[in-house]
Amino acid sequence: MKNLKPYVIYNDKILDRLSWFFKIGGIALFPVIILRERYQQKRYLAKGEKTINHETIHFQQALELLIIPFYVLYILEWLLKLPFYGKGAYRNISFEREAYGNEGDTNYLVGRKRYNWLTLIF
Repeated sequence: MKNLKPYVIYNDKILDRLSWFFKIGGIALFPVIILRERYQQKRYLAKGEKTINHETIHFQQALELLIIPFYVLYILEWLLKLPFYGKGAYRNISFEREAYGNEGDTNYLVGRKRYNWLTLIF
């Protein structure tokens, strides 16, 4: 499954429509990653690559959970952590903790162990 790669598109309009609570720079909606259009500009390429890596980690998480359960668990974990963390619940979701913790490592996905997000659930 590690050989499967998401399709990356750049579209601000889609992201603006999906941004209900805060402005998002990118999102993984299997099988695509949608990024802000500015990430194609030279001065934002490094941030764009980091965001692609982050969202590709989510792509792999979704693959190992057969897609739909990933999104169900993601929302469920956010709802369960919301009373404890408030606005910080999003950053404390195990899927996000793995992605944020490794988004700067472009080789992370090469050696990533399946279900690694489970070690970050608590």
